[in-house]
Amino acid sequence: MRKGLTGFVAVAVAGFPAPAAGAEPDSGTLSVLTYNVAGLPDGISGAPSPRAPSTTAIGARAGACALVHVQEDFDYHANLYAADRHPYRTPTSGGAGIGSGLNAMASLPYDADDFERVSWTSCQLDSEDCLTPKGFTSMRLRLAGGVFLDVYNLHTNAGTNPGDLASRAADLDRLSAFIGSHSAGNAVLVMGDTNTRYTRAGDTIGPFAAANGLTDAWVRLERGGVAPAPGSPVLPCDENAITDTCEVVDKVLYRGSKLVGLAATSYHDEHAAFLDEQGRTLSDHDPIAVGLAWTRAADFRASDRSGGPHRDYFTDLDRVPAGAVPAAITVRGGARVDRIGLTLADGTTLAHGGGGGTETRLPLAAGEYPEWVFLCRGSHARGTRGSFSSGSRRAAGRRSRRGPRPTTARPTPRRPAGRSRGSTAVPATRSTSWVSSTRVADAGLAPGTCGGARMGAKSELALSAFECQSPGRGHRRRRQSTVEHDAAANGGRPWDWRRSGSRR
Repeated sequence: MRKGLTGFVAVAVAGFPAPAAGAEPDSGTLSVLTYNVAGLPDGISGAPSPRAPSTTAIGARAGACALVHVQEDFDYHANLYAADRHPYRTPTSGGAGIGSGLNAMASLPYDADDFERVSWTSCQLDSEDCLTPKGFTSMRLRLAGGVFLDVYNLHTNAGTNPGDLASRAADLDRLSAFIGSHSAGNAVLVMGDTNTRYTRAGDTIGPFAAANGLTDAWVRLERGGVAPAPGSPVLPCDENAITDTCEVVDKVLYRGSKLVGLAATSYHDEHAAFLDEQGRTLSDHDPIAVGLAWTRAADFRASDRSGGPHRDYFTDLDRVPAGAVPAAITVRGGARVDRIGLTLADGTTLAHGGGGGTETRLPLAAGEYPEWVFLCRGSHARGTRGSFSSGSRRAAGRRSRRGPRPTTARPTPRRPAGRSRGSTAVPATRSTSWVSSTRVADAGLAPGTCGGARMGAKSELALSAFECQSPGRGHRRRRQSTVEHDAAANGGRPWDWRRSGSRR
């Protein structure tokens, strides 16, 4: 997993100009499929068809979906990937008894450094769940520039005995805690073999969805948004006449965020499309396909993301209340920035990083707001990637800085794709809030380059700065940034993206 605490620059400005031709899209669709592929060896697998040719057929037929999650991808993983043509695929964790059987195949890129496998801490021998390390995977999928989706693949413990129900509830609690710490404020997609049913008393899929703000695509589209009550009659699937109204344990749940809206547009059990020549199913589960539509939020825009591999993501985007007013910016560090934070007028402090170095506090008067953020991407300690400070422009004569001055020329103006140079023309009296958020702004920055974002008068800015500890080494690497601000009198200035050349 990428362990670097990193951030992006997120800007919310009223009156964004319409995108120009060739701009990053503001909306799109995502077709997803979840499928337990029954990858245990022939004779042990519960599937009715031979595993090698069936798994090859699964790999070939699943290519129509942009994102595919598979479970029980054990001993026939090579067959699956040999026929699959998705450009982005997770590496296997091993066969039965060794790996989790969880993999993903995608048409869109994901952050490989941030991909993580987590095993459950509870299992039951009577359901054979302890024979292989079940769990979940976490990865961040890039839908478009500045639009990301936190994606989780899972396979919970099976069985219906009291111990099985307790273990499965513990599985979902563990995933819920992970989502809470790693995906707070982010759009989320959870899909896989949950081994749960809404109708089964003792299963906790309903509370899990509610606790994480998730919507079940089946419940939304086939049940009118109302899940079956626990203990109500089961909704079995007739294998001779599969419909989308029956309940299966393979589920797709989702939520949007302040940056991106997410909605399910279609749900379908793909039983008929995954049969062999004799009419046998290719697995002992049916594949479940869901169509999703995403839309950028009208009030926020985010850059792409960048950073090193040694800390976790964070975001405070969902922690800043509407109408919040920034009172002070704090930057702590020495040669590099160690910590950055924002204090709101109500006393709330949002900060990330360590306690090293010296703290500089920049009070913000009424109507003042952050105007510039400079970020550099470079390397430290034998090539470890990181984001380092840059910035040489002064706004309204005051600024807060930590880290070395840049050794290259000042970044030159560059507009983000699809954004005109027109003024945002927001009244200076409008309130401004600062958001400390995830992943230092990248927007396509190559290693050794710098970038910055310029804000208008009504801006919501996301920024992070922190220290990192490289695994197995005693050195520290810290990300850093320069924060400059201006008075609201500069209000109609456009939002610009800036870059510089290599920094040695």
